[in-house]
Amino acid sequence: MDSKDWLATFLEYIIIERQYSKQTKKAYEEDILNFFVFLKESGDDDYLKLTHQDVRIYLAFLYDQNYSRNSISRKISSLRSFYQFLLKNSAIKENPFSYVHMRKKERTLPRFFYEKEMDALFSAVEGTTSLDLRNQALLEILYGTGIRVSECAGITLQDVDFSAGVLLIHGKGNKERYVPFGSFAQDALQNYLENGRLEIMRNYHKKHEFVFVNHYGDQITSTGIEYVLKKVIQKSSLDADIHPHMLRHTFATHLLNNGADMRTVQELLGHASLSSTQIYAHVTKENLQKNYRIFHPRA
Repeated sequence: MDSKDWLATFLEYIIIERQYSKQTKKAYEEDILNFFVFLKESGDDDYLKLTHQDVRIYLAFLYDQNYSRNSISRKISSLRSFYQFLLKNSAIKENPFSYVHMRKKERTLPRFFYEKEMDALFSAVEGTTSLDLRNQALLEILYGTGIRVSECAGITLQDVDFSAGVLLIHGKGNKERYVPFGSFAQDALQNYLENGRLEIMRNYHKKHEFVFVNHYGDQITSTGIEYVLKKVIQKSSLDADIHPHMLRHTFATHLLNNGADMRTVQELLGHASLSSTQIYAHVTKENLQKNYRIFHPRA
């Protein structure tokens, strides 16, 4: 099998077997193809004969290109997974990336919205059109559950249990979890399903089970949700940029700042390990001051 065949097989494997998203697949493919280009320009493009010395040279090259430590770590992680796949399939005898130890990643605090900023976002989606109702439901669900944008796009009518107040979420690695939603999200979602979605679907003669739809009645994509959120920001009084995970960050931050324990937040976010959730263990300056005044005897 040549390089393209092995790469195609690997990419198929991470989609089908590992249940990775299309965005993740694209990132892996780009990292691996960039490495193939490096090998070719270095004079030996036989990636199956890679040595530890070759890996060290590639690392030095990445540092020379002024990539951040996070970017280098991601590239190495992609290549380590690819070579582990080759090893598992007996294409090589040893994974040359197994012993690469990256310096600790730079961990920055995730950006989130304060409660007053969330109020401004909810004000920006007020309206009575079908798309207004959809945007209200989108915002309430994303903020009220902390689910990923891709998970939100995949919700079907069967996944919504109004009587129990929970969503069945199909997460990463094909893992399922139940996530509760509150009265605000329930009201917005019911209003959208009854008065917004039905009208859009009827207008374009569409029939499917996905909850959130675009203006043509088709299932909305993750990119579509991101576009909606950016429009909401532009309409609000806020001047910050928004990225899809900011509402997820806000969900986790507000829960922890209001006393939720880390394990509960981990379950709600669908994190496999607690270490992924611990980045949210920051608190706002206001909360720090409040707790200091309450608990310190000399405050």
